[in-house]
Amino acid sequence: MPYVRSGSATVHFVTSDIPGPTLLLAHGFLMDESMFEPLREPLAAAGINLVTVDGRCHGRTQTPDGEPFSYWDMAADAFAVLDAIGVERAVVGGMSQGGYTALRMALLAPERVQGLALMDTEANACTPAELAFYRTFFARWCGSEPMAPLVAELAPQLIGGTDPRLWRTWTSRWYTSDRLAIEPATRCLMDRRSMLDRLPEITAPALIVRGSHDGASTAQKSEAMAAGLSGADGVVTIPGAGHGAVWTHPEVVAPLLIRLMQKAAVLV
Repeated sequence: MPYVRSGSATVHFVTSDIPGPTLLLAHGFLMDESMFEPLREPLAAAGINLVTVDGRCHGRTQTPDGEPFSYWDMAADAFAVLDAIGVERAVVGGMSQGGYTALRMALLAPERVQGLALMDTEANACTPAELAFYRTFFARWCGSEPMAPLVAELAPQLIGGTDPRLWRTWTSRWYTSDRLAIEPATRCLMDRRSMLDRLPEITAPALIVRGSHDGASTAQKSEAMAAGLSGADGVVTIPGAGHGAVWTHPEVVAPLLIRLMQKAAVLV
């Protein structure tokens, strides 16, 4: 399996390893790079090399126990992956916290970012109400409370939909995960700063997508992000989808990503 060293982390990634333009995607919280697997075949058919990265404290990426990090560090991790596969410029993006990373990539090295795919994400910091919820929920997650009620609460919010079959891939992993290992990632999530005032610095073409039932990345937050990004053309809303639209509705998301690659002038 491919890994690259980035700072103190050993970052795991997967590449379609095909010739053609590269799209790098970062996953959401408590998920991993495999959440984009339903996109790999349709994107490959369009000639797009999909690269997916496990974030710190997630998947197979190895992170020093308890060491703090930020989404700026994860942006550097993603560039280390691109360096490892010899890609200088790419369209980058992600779902939820993956979008936080992608925005920072565009600010950290704009000359390397050809476009942004922002899916069920936002540019805001946590609100006081969100912080209060996170502190309570993560204290329960990292504590001794039985997993069943936590999983039952989380799955519909994080993934969306009403069909438990859509959740099983992730719920089975949550039940067997090291619950304490996620703690540094919770601090990263809660401590992030708003990027709204820096969005005008980003001029790359941008796709903004959200599920109509996404209670986290609300329509208001998505519209604020679109208003700040000169390369965005409004917000695409996927009817019936929740926060995990990229997982539950890949047949809708894949064509949108292909069009973004075309708009970014990397795919004919």
